Amino acid sequence: MKHVLVIDDDAGIRSLLVDYLTQHAFRVTGISGSQQLAPILASDTVDAMIIDLNLGHEDGLDIVRKLSSTSSSPIIIISGDRLEEADKVIGLELGAVDYITKPFGTRELLARVRCAVRERPGPDVKKDRRIYSFGQWMLNVSLRKLVFAESREVKLTAGEFNLLVAFLQSPKRVLSREQLLSASRVHNEEIFDRSIDVLILRLRRKLEANPSKPDLIKTERSVGYYFDADVTTTGRWESRLR
Repeated sequence: MKHVLVIDDDAGIRSLLVDYLTQHAFRVTGISGSQQLAPILASDTVDAMIIDLNLGHEDGLDIVRKLSSTSSSPIIIISGDRLEEADKVIGLELGAVDYITKPFGTRELLARVRCAVRERPGPDVKKDRRIYSFGQWMLNVSLRKLVFAESREVKLTAGEFNLLVAFLQSPKRVLSREQLLSASRVHNEEIFDRSIDVLILRLRRKLEANPSKPDLIKTERSVGYYFDADVTTTGRWESRLR
């Protein structure tokens, strides 16, 4: 049973979400703020998080920012008064996979949670048992583990991981936004023209020494992006043919 964490300081809404998702085969934990977060993450697996931006005593974006750098669990933002596209883009840039504005229907929320926890392997990563190396970086696909300088592990969201695998499978080849969107399996009910650009920005922040002047993920204007690095591989690719 998938475990969903709801962070909302409104006890009524929190109780509603906990009860509704529980009725639809989720195990749900509801908390009012980040002060209760650490013991839950230390002792339990969380498959998705729903975070209200307006917590009164703290900013939900700060929680999203922290969690996106320490956890690979998908984050869904809910908000009632920060409705501008800029706010949505900021939330996605910080690591959320979805952004829902209030008021919303419980059936809509359920559909989005189910989408967030659904396992999407991306560009044939289930068949990929290789370890990719570029510069001081190493990505073990089967373990879904990205390491810098053989010591520092960098957490990736599912979309960031799938996007990086797509680049490493086709280094120095320009990939269109449509190809990258398909490879990364980015899905939001509200379509943003810049959804891939946001994901690229997040990945650059994790890989590049200077994200504003990237050395690895480069832009081919009006076409797409390409991965400008020599990539070596070890391990094997399991063929579909036996």
